[in-house]
Amino acid sequence: MIKEGSIVKAKAGRDKDLFFVVVKLEGGYAYIANGKRRKVEAPKKKKLIHLQATNSVAAVYETNRQIKTIINEFGGYNV
Repeated sequence: MIKEGSIVKAKAGRDKDLFFVVVKLEGGYAYIANGKRRKVEAPKKKKLIHLQATNSVAAVYETNRQIKTIINEFGGYNV
C-alpha cells in the first residue's frame, strides 16, 4: 500500500526502475521526488498504477538532502 513517505519504484515512463519518495497523494495520483532530478519543490505527478510499492517508509522527507540520503541508503540512484 502506498502512502505519504513511502519509497516506491517507477514501473513506467522515463523514470522506469528509479526509486522515489511519495511526497503527497491526491486522488489516483502520487507526487514523487528523488531530491536529484525531481525536487521536493516540483515533484512529478504519477498515477499510482505506474508505481511499485516497497515495504519501506521514510520517517523524514521534507528536504531534497533528506530524500537523497534515504534513496542512497535504500538502493541508490541508477541514473
